[in-house]
Amino acid sequence: MTEPRAGSPAPPIDTDAARLSDLGYRQELRRSLGILGNISMGFAVVSPVVALYAVAMVGTTIAGPAWIWALPLVLIGQCLVVNVYSELASQWPLAGGPYQWGRRLLGPTFGWMGGWVWQFAVMFGNTTVAYLAAPWVFALFGITPTPGAMVAVAVSILLGCMLINAYGIRVLSLIVSMGIAAEAVASVLVGFALLLFFREHGFALFTDTMGAEALSGGSTAMAFLAAVAVAGWAFIGFDACVSTSEETKDAGRQVPRAMWWALLSVGAVVILNAMAVALAHPAPDKVVLGEDIDPVTTAVVHSFGSWSDKPFVAVVLLGFLACAMASQGGAARGLYSLARDGVFPFSRHVRKVNKRQAPIGGLVASTLVSGSALLLGLDATAIGSLIAFGTAATFLPFFLTSLAALVARLRGTWVPAGHIRQGKKGTWLNVLAVLWTGFEVVNVCWPRAILAPPGAPWYQVWAGLIGTAVIIVVGLVYLVVKRPQDKIRDDRHDRPAGTDKPGADETAELAADPS
Repeated sequence: MTEPRAGSPAPPIDTDAARLSDLGYRQELRRSLGILGNISMGFAVVSPVVALYAVAMVGTTIAGPAWIWALPLVLIGQCLVVNVYSELASQWPLAGGPYQWGRRLLGPTFGWMGGWVWQFAVMFGNTTVAYLAAPWVFALFGITPTPGAMVAVAVSILLGCMLINAYGIRVLSLIVSMGIAAEAVASVLVGFALLLFFREHGFALFTDTMGAEALSGGSTAMAFLAAVAVAGWAFIGFDACVSTSEETKDAGRQVPRAMWWALLSVGAVVILNAMAVALAHPAPDKVVLGEDIDPVTTAVVHSFGSWSDKPFVAVVLLGFLACAMASQGGAARGLYSLARDGVFPFSRHVRKVNKRQAPIGGLVASTLVSGSALLLGLDATAIGSLIAFGTAATFLPFFLTSLAALVARLRGTWVPAGHIRQGKKGTWLNVLAVLWTGFEVVNVCWPRAILAPPGAPWYQVWAGLIGTAVIIVVGLVYLVVKRPQDKIRDDRHDRPAGTDKPGADETAELAADPS
């Protein structure tokens, strides 16, 4: 080996790997993402196209065109969450955010439970995205699908996304970035074109409920609360930026920025397109009456002509596929974060990383869980229950993480020590984040017959509450029986740089399973 010359510059220090080592882990995933790559992951999961299709029809049905005001309200609320997440991600830039942050804020038991709930919410969210993407595959070819064909295509989407994820973060980021670039350009161009050249109505339309409040017993306030619950679906997924923290360069600085860019850019596009679609729709009253179940496509085709049908379907499908790929990648990294601490079922297998430095064990496990849930798609009513549960379960980790941060602040056991430190202002914004997420958890879980298909059984009306309760109860049973919290080092007091080392359990597992 050739010795370096005297006076030659020392090799650069990998500060990201050093910080990861300080937090008790070695660098196993490929750290190659810049801020744009990280933003693309968050943007793809939030996805303006997916978000718009998830909320436009339901929001208009339950609150009329005036439902649009729920979007900026929810966006402001989610900004409060990102504010808390930014301080946490700046200090602890780790995959599996809710789990890693919770254990450091309030201890191993709380952290594990938060990670457990978040993980299943994301995996069942993948099920929902794959299932909702399937009809667009058939629409592209003009085929009317059967329930079985829908499930088969949705499974194929999950498997395809798993294969792309298995090639590593560079390939995933490249494909997702190309997809969201096409989606973003198309969304913005279509939105502005509808708004500037194809308006059928004036802006006074957004003060009109068109009698939609009748579904809520004639109460405009209750109709708007339901619209706020629905709008919550449009602004989740920015935490995918956190999932790729260990693959992002200068993660402590770039991940918080990426979350803000992802949420605010998608928020602006969703609000623009929601307004544009409503103003360009030829008959919004038919949407309120439930006679038009696809108002977005109706507005686009009515404005641009029948030639735009297939290209628009292709853009929508592209948005769903990018969302599915990025969301599945986030789920896999969350599982990897839990499994490398030995606190998830079959951890030895789930923590595996392949030669491309992709979390292959987490990818296989998340695909199996998400794919198994797709069997519910054979019954449209059952898949509706899964969608309702996924939304409720997603807001619960937002609440738990915000609550943990606030409690630790007030106890004085956590003083933000990353690049983002907001002092007293951060505490007050944290209080508002807890109030907002607590309200939205209750609001989303609240049983509403108007958010279920006509004639749906009682368990779908109560799906958000029941599904969340089941996951929590199963998690509590696992805590009592398997006691994963005993394997987690208690990191409630952040240690000085250089003193965080792998705990005994992790060291033993790495020795037994060096791959």
